[in-house]
Amino acid sequence: MTSTKLLVGAYRKSATKSFSTSSASLGRHYKLLIVGSGSGGCATASKFSKKLGAGHVGIIEPKDDHYYQPWFTLVGGGIKKVEDSGKKMSEVIPKKADWLKTTAEAFDPKNCTVTTATGEEIKYDFLVMACGLQLNYNLIKGLPEGFDKDPMLCSNYDYEYVQKTWPAIQKFKGGNAIFTMPNTPVKCAGAPQKIMYLAEEAWQKSGVRDKSTVMYNTSLSVLFGVKKYAAGLHKVVDSRDIKINYQRNLIEVNTDKREAIFQKLDSPGETQTYKYDFMHITPPMSTPDPVRKSCLVDEAGYVDVDQGTLQHKKYPNIFAIGDCFNAPTSKTAAAAASQSGYLEKNLTAVMSGKPAYAKYDGYTSCPLITGREKCIMAEFNYDSLPLETFPIDQGKERRSMYHVKKDIIPIIYWNMMLKGYWNGPAAYRKLMHLGTDGPEKLKDSY
Repeated sequence: MTSTKLLVGAYRKSATKSFSTSSASLGRHYKLLIVGSGSGGCATASKFSKKLGAGHVGIIEPKDDHYYQPWFTLVGGGIKKVEDSGKKMSEVIPKKADWLKTTAEAFDPKNCTVTTATGEEIKYDFLVMACGLQLNYNLIKGLPEGFDKDPMLCSNYDYEYVQKTWPAIQKFKGGNAIFTMPNTPVKCAGAPQKIMYLAEEAWQKSGVRDKSTVMYNTSLSVLFGVKKYAAGLHKVVDSRDIKINYQRNLIEVNTDKREAIFQKLDSPGETQTYKYDFMHITPPMSTPDPVRKSCLVDEAGYVDVDQGTLQHKKYPNIFAIGDCFNAPTSKTAAAAASQSGYLEKNLTAVMSGKPAYAKYDGYTSCPLITGREKCIMAEFNYDSLPLETFPIDQGKERRSMYHVKKDIIPIIYWNMMLKGYWNGPAAYRKLMHLGTDGPEKLKDSY
């Protein structure tokens, strides 16, 4: 068969259906099965349920709520309310897709089946892994129970813990304020320091900044992985007297003594203990355990795909999108948006018996909020080179970019990306750079 239309048969009209695998009939089979309904999973389901019709796309997702996680930084900074950051999963999963309200526990790519938590084996012709990352607070000794013991511990990466962040910032009366970055890939690598800038600004306004030491303890050897934006951020931390401690990985929190113990990655076997009066923790992350233990991943535990086509290296009917795969791009919703366009082209081609051909360039974006009304809008590719949309220098703090982050991107997310209509800003980038050398000119300088 030479077209997607011939593959799928007739269109059948239906509403979104939610199935519990404990009651559904066994032996279900989908043309396309998607594991996870985060930003990438929803976008993919929306695109292909339109193409394939009702009953041909299944999406495995156990959660009842879908959160716009980039908003958690603004919640932690006292700018947005947490209850405004999410919607019911039934509102974002497309109506023509079947919602399988369970978890994927085992993968058998040779027989094209996924086994759910209740033991049902769901068959597929094509599989998209969109399972995101899990938060591993438990890998830090003293957590997660430490969050309940100490009101001055917080974390923007969890729906419950983010609600502690702004109250803790307000309660802080001086001393050591520590912000951490773990020794694993994380969702939005800029987020651990965004909240630091918002907190430091708040402490300036409340009059406690001169009694405080603000520290960013990062497992990395650089402040940010793209030279241009790192230079802009260094100007921010220098002007605001923020101390950066490189290659420090949090391994233990002692809430009784308010001590944080860090592994010194530049001195193997050594640790360093810091007293804290406030600490924002970014947890270690990984793919979900069933995925990490499957045959779909590389040695590091990430779905093993071709970084251009997003097609699995071993199983050609499997693709991945979002945070769960191993290509070297930052893990952001902006990256997933761009990936969704390439995945759509390649998966459609493979469904039609043709090879995958579209090559994702690694585009991602990280709006680096440095305060209320201030943002460095980082956009870059696999080579960590700037790939900017706007015809201005985005390496500088700008109020306009803050409002793009705060007001415009969420609208695009809910109304375009999740509905399958947004593949990133590439087309708009070309329009905004008409008559110039284009964003590629920046690569010559960095």
